[in-house]
Amino acid sequence: MSAETVMSSTARSRSTRKPKGEGYARRAEILAAAERIFVEVGYEGATIRRIADEVGLSSTALYMHFSEKSEILHEICRLAFSRLQAANVAVAAEGGSPDVILRRLMEAYVDFGFENPNAYRLTYLTRPIEARDGAQSAAQMLGGDLFRGFEALVEEAGAAGHLRGDARATAQALWAGAHGVVSLMITKPYFDWVDRNLLTRTMLDALFAGLFKP
Repeated sequence: MSAETVMSSTARSRSTRKPKGEGYARRAEILAAAERIFVEVGYEGATIRRIADEVGLSSTALYMHFSEKSEILHEICRLAFSRLQAANVAVAAEGGSPDVILRRLMEAYVDFGFENPNAYRLTYLTRPIEARDGAQSAAQMLGGDLFRGFEALVEEAGAAGHLRGDARATAQALWAGAHGVVSLMITKPYFDWVDRNLLTRTMLDALFAGLFKP
């Protein structure tokens, strides 16, 4: 009898384990399961054993992909920022004036948050322990680069005479507005929100009308 058979027969929760798949696909499964579990029970309450069971692996097998829980969290955040960066590149490639591109970037950011609520929570709504164990370092390195690119576009709009005030303050106010809509709606689903697209459009209309010259 193989070691794999023995391990399967000794734990009922492991009786339905999947055969080994390709490394990349298996890592993706682990990350998706960890993302759900981190949000469901909290990062501190999640364990490698629970994540492994979710994807049908032993803890030992999971350690072949990730050395510790913090590495999983960091990778979730890194991939989230990578997807946001790819969305930004696609938006910028469409062309247009800085203010038009900025509006589309804001819309893409909000869409990302609603389409990836768990990743958004872990990336942007972290508690101290999550920040310490990977989320903050990813935000500082990758998120910082992402925001600097956004800020540069705001500065271009300012140089073209489209801003009413300071470029840095404008960039931060735009981000704060978009983050506010996403974070409130995904963490307070019980509130009687209006249609998501209507709320997003109303918020962006107000920000652009107040921060940009006609």
